[in-house]
Amino acid sequence: MLGSSNSIKLEKDLLERVKKCADLAGYSSPQEFIVHVLEKELAKIEEGESDEEILKKLQGLGYIE
Repeated sequence: MLGSSNSIKLEKDLLERVKKCADLAGYSSPQEFIVHVLEKELAKIEEGESDEEILKKLQGLGYIE
């Protein structure tokens, strides 16, 4: 991740929650916490499923139409 120029903007309230949870859980930074949470959620969605199954799951969760 060093040298990466990618960024995501978060609303102030959400960023404060992320910072608090990252600190309480012992992560070295909010970024480390966010990466871990995203990897965990992506693994749940992707595990052993085809692209079509993933698409249906994301639609069912309301992430895409």
